[in-house]
Amino acid sequence: MIRAAAKPRLRRPRLSGTLSGYIARQFTGRWAAFFLGLSGIIVLVSMVDLLDRLANKPGAGLGIILTMVLLRLPHLVQEVMPFTVLFSGLATFWRLTRAHELVVARAAGVSVWQFLLPALSVAALIGVVSITVLNPVASALLGRFEQIEARFSGRQESALALSGSGLWLRQADRDGQSVIHASRASPDSMTLHRVIVFRFGANDQFLSRIDASRAELGDGVWRITGAALSVPGARTRRVEALELETELTPAKILESFADPETISFWSLPGFIGLLENAGFSAQRHKLQLNRLLATPLLLAAMILLAATFSLRPQRRGHVALVVVLGMLAGFLLYFLSNFVFALGLSGKIPVILAGWAPAGVSAMLGLAMLLHLEDG
Repeated sequence: MIRAAAKPRLRRPRLSGTLSGYIARQFTGRWAAFFLGLSGIIVLVSMVDLLDRLANKPGAGLGIILTMVLLRLPHLVQEVMPFTVLFSGLATFWRLTRAHELVVARAAGVSVWQFLLPALSVAALIGVVSITVLNPVASALLGRFEQIEARFSGRQESALALSGSGLWLRQADRDGQSVIHASRASPDSMTLHRVIVFRFGANDQFLSRIDASRAELGDGVWRITGAALSVPGARTRRVEALELETELTPAKILESFADPETISFWSLPGFIGLLENAGFSAQRHKLQLNRLLATPLLLAAMILLAATFSLRPQRRGHVALVVVLGMLAGFLLYFLSNFVFALGLSGKIPVILAGWAPAGVSAMLGLAMLLHLEDG
């Protein structure tokens, strides 16, 4: 009996290491160029902005302003990172398509997913480095920038600090200043629990200590109940109720928390735990943490979007339109991201959804468009 010979299986050609490295180098080079270019634009715009704001401030010379610009630069660079990846992806794929290099690769059987892999890998790596290396540096420098800005603008610096034992408040009064420690707080009524108040006079002279079960913030005063008052050279005495003058308000206290942008990616989980243990909402900080964690996916999604607008050969005169459409898509997603972030900040949608939705929507949109172009 004669058997028919089995048909040989056709295997899709694999992307060679040489071609992968070539695409990765092309993308990385253009990303570095866009990164440096946008950084330069940010420096110029920030310089003009600070010169305008601090022109009449004594002591705000050109050296101080340049220092402030450089201190804020890493933070602003993080904000435009998705655009650098989108623009470099558009430029890379358009150049490879115009030179017919990707056309030849596809004619040889290489799929769009295979030659997108090097750029996707580089973009995801940029995202990982951004949140693990650049973000801690940017957070520390942004905190220093805000200190300098507060000094020249007259804005009061943060009077609140958190530790594992609770929260600490510092305030000034007519007699000197007070340092208040509480194990936890009730933000709705701005009531502090298990309170210790250290009062100091001129030249940091210790005046008294107050131990109390609670202190409630009223109109210009702390109403302290169940207090034990200790004064140097005298016996501790019980005081059922007393009032301590203050200029603090609930809004000032809540604003005194460190901005999420000034806290390193590595320190955010611990700070969130401190906030919740102290009784305060950590909504903003949780949202920032999820937003940072989604960065690699968001940058990879920018590559998918860039590919949908620049991989197909375009007729002369249509290239500019396609590039502009790709840029408009990037800006649209940027505004969508800010809108969703605002919804998450107000508690309208869950924090995880607000942090991951922009990256997830961008990735799904890019995948759907590529599937339509490649296989549709």
